[in-house]
Amino acid sequence: MAVLECGINIGNRNLIEVRYYASSDVLDPNLRAGFLSALESFTTEVFSDSINVVSLASFKLVCFCEMVALPGDDEDNTQPLLAYAIIEKETESEVVKRLLNKIIMTFTNRYSVLDIFEKKPKYFRKFDIRISDILGDLKMKTEDRFKSLF
Repeated sequence: MAVLECGINIGNRNLIEVRYYASSDVLDPNLRAGFLSALESFTTEVFSDSINVVSLASFKLVCFCEMVALPGDDEDNTQPLLAYAIIEKETESEVVKRLLNKIIMTFTNRYSVLDIFEKKPKYFRKFDIRISDILGDLKMKTEDRFKSLF
Protein backbone atom coordinates (compact mmCIF):
# COMPACT_ATOMS: atom_id res chain seq x y z
CA MET A 1 0.00 0.00 0.00
CA ALA A 2 1.82 3.07 -1.22
CA VAL A 3 1.70 6.18 -3.34
CA LEU A 4 4.36 5.71 -6.00
CA GLU A 5 4.08 9.18 -7.50
CA CYS A 6 2.02 12.31 -6.94
CA GLY A 7 1.65 15.51 -8.90
CA ILE A 8 -0.36 18.55 -9.90
CA ASN A 9 -1.27 19.63 -13.43
CA ILE A 10 -2.99 22.74 -14.76
CA GLY A 11 -4.68 21.85 -18.02
CA ASN A 12 -2.17 19.92 -20.07
CA ARG A 13 0.88 21.33 -18.26
CA ASN A 14 2.64 19.61 -15.38
CA LEU A 15 3.41 21.87 -12.39
CA ILE A 16 4.62 19.40 -9.78
CA GLU A 17 5.78 15.81 -9.98
CA VAL A 18 7.02 13.95 -6.90
CA ARG A 19 8.29 10.41 -7.43
CA TYR A 20 8.66 8.19 -4.40
CA TYR A 21 9.43 5.05 -6.42
CA ALA A 22 10.53 4.60 -10.02
CA SER A 23 7.06 3.67 -11.24
CA SER A 24 6.83 5.64 -14.43
CA ASP A 25 10.29 6.62 -15.60
CA VAL A 26 9.32 6.16 -19.24
CA LEU A 27 6.46 8.68 -19.33
CA ASP A 28 7.13 12.38 -19.81
CA PRO A 29 5.26 14.42 -17.13
CA ASN A 30 3.77 16.78 -19.73
CA LEU A 31 2.59 13.84 -21.82
CA ARG A 32 0.87 12.42 -18.73
CA ALA A 33 -0.62 15.86 -17.99
CA GLY A 34 -2.00 16.04 -21.54
CA PHE A 35 -3.48 12.56 -21.23
CA LEU A 36 -5.13 13.36 -17.89
CA SER A 37 -6.45 16.68 -19.21
CA ALA A 38 -7.96 14.97 -22.25
CA LEU A 39 -9.44 12.21 -20.09
CA GLU A 40 -10.93 14.77 -17.68
CA SER A 41 -12.39 16.77 -20.58
CA PHE A 42 -13.82 13.62 -22.16
CA THR A 43 -15.49 12.36 -18.99
CA THR A 44 -16.88 15.81 -18.19
CA GLU A 45 -18.35 16.44 -21.64
CA VAL A 46 -19.57 12.93 -22.45
CA PHE A 47 -20.66 11.64 -19.05
CA SER A 48 -21.07 14.91 -17.08
CA ASP A 49 -18.77 13.40 -14.49
CA SER A 50 -15.10 13.62 -13.52
CA ILE A 51 -12.40 10.98 -13.47
CA ASN A 52 -11.89 9.35 -10.12
CA VAL A 53 -9.82 6.19 -10.46
CA VAL A 54 -8.26 4.60 -13.53
CA SER A 55 -7.35 1.01 -12.77
CA LEU A 56 -4.60 -0.70 -14.73
CA ALA A 57 -3.01 -4.13 -14.41
CA SER A 58 -0.31 -3.27 -11.89
CA PHE A 59 -1.36 0.09 -10.39
CA LYS A 60 -4.16 2.65 -10.13
CA LEU A 61 -4.26 6.31 -11.07
CA VAL A 62 -6.34 8.39 -8.64
CA CYS A 63 -7.35 11.94 -9.57
CA PHE A 64 -8.98 14.93 -7.95
CA CYS A 65 -9.91 17.89 -10.13
CA GLU A 66 -11.02 21.45 -9.43
CA MET A 67 -11.77 23.98 -12.17
CA VAL A 68 -9.90 27.28 -11.79
CA ALA A 69 -10.29 30.48 -13.78
CA LEU A 70 -8.33 33.65 -14.21
CA PRO A 71 -10.11 36.71 -12.81
CA GLY A 72 -12.46 38.31 -15.31
CA ASP A 73 -15.75 37.79 -17.08
CA ASP A 74 -14.54 35.37 -19.76
CA GLU A 75 -15.88 31.89 -19.00
CA ASP A 76 -13.49 30.26 -21.51
CA ASN A 77 -10.46 30.89 -19.32
CA THR A 78 -11.13 27.96 -16.94
CA GLN A 79 -8.82 24.97 -16.82
CA PRO A 80 -8.77 21.86 -14.66
CA LEU A 81 -6.33 21.94 -11.75
CA LEU A 82 -5.78 18.24 -11.30
CA ALA A 83 -3.94 16.41 -8.54
CA TYR A 84 -3.05 12.82 -9.34
CA ALA A 85 -1.45 9.91 -7.56
CA ILE A 86 -0.12 6.69 -9.01
CA ILE A 87 -0.71 4.07 -6.33
CA GLU A 88 -0.18 0.37 -5.78
CA LYS A 89 -3.18 -1.74 -6.73
CA GLU A 90 -4.09 -2.66 -3.13
CA THR A 91 -3.96 0.93 -1.80
CA GLU A 92 -7.33 2.35 -0.76
CA SER A 93 -8.22 4.89 -3.48
CA GLU A 94 -10.81 6.80 -1.39
CA VAL A 95 -8.18 7.63 1.23
CA VAL A 96 -5.83 8.85 -1.48
CA LYS A 97 -8.61 10.91 -3.10
CA ARG A 98 -9.27 12.73 0.20
CA LEU A 99 -5.54 13.48 0.48
CA LEU A 100 -5.47 14.79 -3.10
CA ASN A 101 -8.37 17.09 -2.22
CA LYS A 102 -6.33 18.39 0.72
CA ILE A 103 -3.30 18.85 -1.54
CA ILE A 104 -5.33 20.94 -4.01
CA MET A 105 -6.84 23.03 -1.19
CA THR A 106 -3.39 23.67 0.31
CA PHE A 107 -1.92 24.45 -3.11
CA THR A 108 -4.65 26.97 -4.01
CA ASN A 109 -4.31 28.61 -0.59
CA ARG A 110 -0.53 28.91 -1.04
CA TYR A 111 -0.38 30.15 -4.65
CA SER A 112 -2.50 32.76 -6.43
CA VAL A 113 -4.50 31.83 -9.51
CA LEU A 114 -2.29 34.11 -11.60
CA ASP A 115 0.85 32.28 -10.37
CA ILE A 116 -0.73 28.90 -11.10
CA PHE A 117 -1.47 29.91 -14.70
CA GLU A 118 1.76 31.81 -15.45
CA LYS A 119 4.69 30.49 -13.42
CA LYS A 120 7.04 27.74 -14.55
CA PRO A 121 7.15 24.39 -12.69
CA LYS A 122 10.38 25.20 -10.81
CA TYR A 123 8.48 28.03 -9.05
CA PHE A 124 6.42 25.34 -7.25
CA ARG A 125 9.37 23.10 -6.21
CA LYS A 126 9.08 23.90 -2.50
CA PHE A 127 5.53 22.53 -2.48
CA ASP A 128 6.96 18.98 -2.87
CA ILE A 129 7.62 19.00 0.88
CA ARG A 130 3.99 19.85 1.65
CA ILE A 131 2.77 17.04 -0.58
CA SER A 132 5.03 14.59 1.24
CA ASP A 133 3.80 15.89 4.62
CA ILE A 134 0.16 15.48 3.59
CA LEU A 135 0.72 11.94 2.30
CA GLY A 136 2.57 10.96 5.47
CA ASP A 137 3.70 7.34 5.58
CA LEU A 138 1.39 6.47 2.69
CA LYS A 139 4.29 7.44 0.42
CA MET A 140 6.22 4.38 1.66
CA LYS A 141 5.69 0.77 0.66
CA THR A 142 4.87 -1.65 3.48
CA GLU A 143 8.37 -3.13 3.59
CA ASP A 144 9.89 0.36 3.79
CA ARG A 145 7.61 1.25 6.71
CA PHE A 146 8.91 -1.77 8.60
CA LYS A 147 12.52 -0.86 7.78
CA SER A 148 11.99 2.65 9.12
CA LEU A 149 10.88 1.20 12.47
CA PHE A 150 14.17 -0.62 13.05
